[in-house]
Parts: sequence; structure tokens; C-alpha cells
Amino acid sequence: MASLLPTHRSVDHSLPDRTEIVVDGTGSGAVLSVIASETAQQILCALRDDPKPASVIADDTDTSLQNVRYHIDRLCEAEFVETVDTWYSEKGREMTVYGLLIDRLVIRFEP
Repeated sequence: MASLLPTHRSVDHSLPDRTEIVVDGTGSGAVLSVIASETAQQILCALRDDPKPASVIADDTDTSLQNVRYHIDRLCEAEFVETVDTWYSEKGREMTVYGLLIDRLVIRFEP
């Protein structure tokens, strides 16, 4: 029996060409601490090709779902990742799908 809920559908998600962070002593350096984490970097790499729900990201990065959710929340706050869709599991549970907000990151230091 086919599900009436959308599961694993294609997500049309385009990325901006470039994102720039200016580190100038006004608190922007906190954004750098978000991506300093190895787990956060693995999550960004896992999302490089396609948007995914947290459970798939956890499998791809070989870490716990709770750890992925923690880092996803931080990446969302820093505007590296965003919610792009909602899928449903085979059991009918909602799964938030995350996608990248950046394709390339340029860090510029200013006095």
C-alpha cells in the first residue's frame, strides 16, 4: 500500500554562490566556533550533495541523532544550514529536512 504522506521526495534547493564572514571583533567570531567542530564539518559535508533529515545525517556521519541535532541547531543559528522540507518516515513521523545555505565560505578579517 502506497503512503499518502510525502516520503523522501526530491527537494529543489539552490545555494548562493558565495557567503562571506567578516571577523571584526563584533561577535562574528562566534560563528567560527560553530564550524570549528569536527562533527559540524562532517554534517556540512553530508549535506553537500542533497538535503537530508537528521536521522540520515547521523547515519552518514556515524554519530548519534542527539549529537547531530545539537550541531544542526548551532549551524542553523549561524545560518550555514536551513530547514528546506518535511518528509515522513514509514511510520508517519515528521522528519525535518535540512539543506545548506552556503556553497563557499570566505572569511575576511578586518580591524
